[in-house]
Amino acid sequence: MVIQAARRVLAEALDNGSPAIDVCGVVLKVTTAKPQGRVVQSLPLLLPDEQFIPIELIRARRSRSGASRLRFARPSSAPDNGMNSC
Repeated sequence: MVIQAARRVLAEALDNGSPAIDVCGVVLKVTTAKPQGRVVQSLPLLLPDEQFIPIELIRARRSRSGASRLRFARPSSAPDNGMNSC
């Protein structure tokens, strides 16, 4: 829900003609019924009722499988013996 609100704030800022250059993230005021926010270009100092959402989380695509976004490279030299290494 927080990320959706941050996406909405970013989309509104871009629709209003604000440049998307060097956007660091969105600061949301989360104590209100409808989260209000602002786009920031550097790491902000937050008030107690604010939350910072980095641009990486706002722009990240949700996977349909729900799996973690972290992916680890598999070693190419290890033989495949049919067993899962995890």
